[in-house]
Formats: sequence, structure tokens, C-alpha cells
Amino acid sequence: MNGSPLQSPIAASVDAAAQNAADAGIDAAAKGAADTGIDAAAKGAADAGIDAAAKGAAARRLAAHRRARLRASLLVLASQIALLAAFIAFWEYMTAFDKQAAFMFGSPSAIAGFLVTMARDGSLWRDTYVTGVETLLGFLVGNVIGTLIGLSLWYSRFVSRVIEPFVIALGSIPIIALAPIIIIWFGTGLTSKIAMSTLSVVIVALVTSYKGAVGVDADQINLMRTLGASKFQIFRKLVVPASLTDIFAGFKLTVGFALIGAIVGEFMSSSEGLGHAIFKAGSLYIIPKVFAALVATIALALVLTFIVGKVEKLLMPWRRLG
Repeated sequence: MNGSPLQSPIAASVDAAAQNAADAGIDAAAKGAADTGIDAAAKGAADAGIDAAAKGAAARRLAAHRRARLRASLLVLASQIALLAAFIAFWEYMTAFDKQAAFMFGSPSAIAGFLVTMARDGSLWRDTYVTGVETLLGFLVGNVIGTLIGLSLWYSRFVSRVIEPFVIALGSIPIIALAPIIIIWFGTGLTSKIAMSTLSVVIVALVTSYKGAVGVDADQINLMRTLGASKFQIFRKLVVPASLTDIFAGFKLTVGFALIGAIVGEFMSSSEGLGHAIFKAGSLYIIPKVFAALVATIALALVLTFIVGKVEKLLMPWRRLG
């Protein structure tokens, strides 16, 4: 059945209106989606820019901090070199025209001459090696024993209070007073020098490690207990890491004590080593050679201290951030 002539224009108008409305809706939806995409892209770009700017600012601050630390380190080093140079120049000047002063105190030029001579004949390297081995072994043995005992005393305050006077008594004995007994017990060879070096170290290592262990924050210990940690877990995961600062501070001290113990042992009985060189030159009143051996001893101590510092940074990386 065919529609009336009036319905055809109306239907066409309705269809056109519907089509226009649909097109308008599609256009609006497309425009809204496009606007949303643009806004999201703009926001993302802005956030990325802010993050990049923040990272760049942080990197610049870190670089500036490192440059400041480097400048400060260089300034300290330059001041140290200038002070040492001024002291050597004054020493050389005071002994250059006074034979008695040169005999009593030596002179930097004479000391340098003996260092060159000792280096050429090999005695400097041989003696430094012998003393270095004795010092290193005594340092390791003494610190291992002392640190283990000191940390272990954290487990029992009763035991620590019982042995405290004995530790104080042993620490008060001058190491040189033990030298004759050590030689009788261990002989005149390498073992006696290591024993002397170990005894010089062990008490200091014990005290510093125990101090670090008992100084751990009690609130942190109570927190770990609340979380169900056992005493061994508290010891391994809290007490030992928290004690490392004191332990390494003790290591830096005991480098010198270990070297002193080795030198004292060489004074008492030895045929080589820096202590033997110092004792022999002193007996012959060759003061510049005494100072030459002392310079080698100081250099050895500085090298060992530098190694301890590097090990500390390796085992305690969080200290680098300070």
C-alpha cells in the first residue's frame, strides 16, 4: 500500500534530522575523544617534563656536592703537603750548618740518601716485607679473636661483667714487658713477632667490638623481639651490622698497635725487619738511618690504614652517602 504524498516529505525530513543528529553525535564523540587524548598527552608530557627537570636538578645538586667535596679534599691535601714541605725545609736549614745538630737529629737530605741506599741494596724492601707480614698476620689474628669475643659477650651481660676486670688487667700490661716471656714461649722466629703483634691488638679489638654491640638501640631490639625474631637473628641481622662502625674504628686503631707489636718483637730478637734496622742503626748512632727506617715504617702504616679504609667502604656501602 503506497503512502500519501504528504508523508514522503515528512519521512525525508525525519531521516535527514536523524542523520544530522547522528553525525553531530559522532562528531562530538570524536571531538571529545580527541580532546581527551590531547589532554592526556599534554598531561603526560608535562609530568615527564617535571620528572626530567627534577631528575636533572637532583643530578646537578649531586654533581655540585661531589665537586665541593673534591675541592675540599684537594685543599686539605695541598695544606698537608705545604705543611710537610715547610717542616722539612726548616729541618734541613737548622741542620745544614750545625754538625752537632746534624749528628743528633739527622737531616732530610741524609735521610733521603739512606733511603736510596737501602732501596738499591734491597734491605729496605726486605725489611719492609718482613715487618709487613708480621704486622698483617698479627692484625688479622688479633682482630678476629678480639672481635669474636667482644661480640659474643653481648649474649650475656653476666659473663661480660665477670671477665671485665681481667680484660682491664690484661690491657694494662705494657706489651714490651711480655716480650721476654713471648720469646721463651714461641722462640725467636716469626711466630714470636706475630704473637707480640696479636697481643697488642686483641684487647683493643675486644673492647671496641663489645662497645659497638652493647650500644645498639634497645628500641630496635625490642621491635625485632615483637616481630618474633630469635636472639641469634637479632645478633646476626641487627647487632653485628650496627657494630661495624665501632669495629672498623677499632681496625684503624689496631693497625698502629699491630705494627708497634711487630717492631717491639724485632727489637728483642730478630735478624731482619724494620725494627731490627732501627735497633741496629741506633746502636751505631747512625741517626739518619734510624729516621729512614722510621719513614718506611710510617709508609707501611699508611698503606695498611688505606687498605682498611677500602675494606670498610666495601663492607659498609651506606657510609659513602654520608
